[in-house]
Amino acid sequence: MTNALEFVILGLSHRTAPLDVREQLAVSPDELAERLRLLRELPGIAETALLSTCNRVEIYAAVSDRAAAFTALQGHLNTQVAPIAGDRDVHHLIEPHLYRRHGRAAIHHLFRVAASLDSMVVGEPQILGQVKDAFKNGADAGTTGPTLDSCFARAFRVARRIRRETGIGTQPVSVSSVAVDLVRRVFAGFAGRKVLVIGAGEMSALAARSMASEGASIVVTNRTRARAEALAQEHGFGVADFGELEKALAATDVVITSTGARQPILDRARLQRVQRARRFAPIVIVDIAVPRDVEPAASEIEGVFLWDIDDLQKETASHLEGRMREAEQAENVVEEEVVRFLGTVRGQAVGPTIKALRERFSELGRSHAERARSRAGITDPKVAVEFDRMADALINELLHAPQVALKKAAAVDDADVLAGAVQRLFDLPIAAEAQVESDDDADDADDDEVKKNP
Repeated sequence: MTNALEFVILGLSHRTAPLDVREQLAVSPDELAERLRLLRELPGIAETALLSTCNRVEIYAAVSDRAAAFTALQGHLNTQVAPIAGDRDVHHLIEPHLYRRHGRAAIHHLFRVAASLDSMVVGEPQILGQVKDAFKNGADAGTTGPTLDSCFARAFRVARRIRRETGIGTQPVSVSSVAVDLVRRVFAGFAGRKVLVIGAGEMSALAARSMASEGASIVVTNRTRARAEALAQEHGFGVADFGELEKALAATDVVITSTGARQPILDRARLQRVQRARRFAPIVIVDIAVPRDVEPAASEIEGVFLWDIDDLQKETASHLEGRMREAEQAENVVEEEVVRFLGTVRGQAVGPTIKALRERFSELGRSHAERARSRAGITDPKVAVEFDRMADALINELLHAPQVALKKAAAVDDADVLAGAVQRLFDLPIAAEAQVESDDDADDADDDEVKKNP
């Protein structure tokens, strides 16, 4: 297994980077195929997939040279941010927020992400669908291969197992569902209510869609009108011109905002004018953006009910106290599955070596047995069979200790070293590496029911 590929991850998430940094690296669906092609062509990258959501951007890759691959991958990210960063040092803009995972740590991270243990809201169901889409997009673009196939297949299995064996997914709670609950504190129902979505963020859209299902009228606005129109078309919403934001606000009961603006787009003065036009009728504003879209002092204006992302996270935490016990059990499942998966991978690492070693010894043993029979003039088939049995018995005795040593090495992550030594000592021809297959080929029926919406 001297030519083995290593699984690595380079990325950032809501835990390491603010929204404005994540948005700079976000990849839209129409850019995805080209980005995957570019990643696949980087030095040292044999396979790749890309996950881009509002909470994380992660590149998954199977690489032949870890150091070269990480350097190339970060260089690629730098080129994506450079047009936005302007005169700033691009490397230092991204570097503090990035994490790098390889080997065991990368497997552990992928399993946790797919199982929603690394999500802003632990146990939310959307992420599994998003990870599946990331893998499918890579497969459709032809950038995945045996290594990523194996890692993602096991990640999906882990997520399904956790859903079956723990209560982490019961009573689903997400940022969008908490936002809806906060709005209910002011408005008992949504029938006839007008909701303005500022920005084209996924969580905002999910919250708006939930309200629309209960009778609310949804309008989307965004600095880039095309993005607003795309979101509106996807969900059947209306569109407002961003240049007429105050007019749209004056006709709105609920605002859900999540833009990439570096300064508040709704300051106290603007909202004061809006509220005068509304005669200070109640308006609920849920600010999911980081940095905030709404100036905190706006909450002092009559009729304004304002919640930001910190408020949502606090509210979410109160909903999830019971679920955290289930999360502890889920973490144990992840750890167990990581050990099992790596054991399978390591076992397959020595498998070709053991097979080649046995074939080499068998070939030599049978050859010498045949020559011995020929020299002795033995033609009796029964005697010939005994010669072959003797050769097989001798081969088994000789190979017992090497096979045991190789299997033990696989269990403690020394398989590459020992297998490589055996291959060189006996000049063994090793076939192309076998794909690690999932031992859970049949998907569970409930797997198809995993929804992207809370």
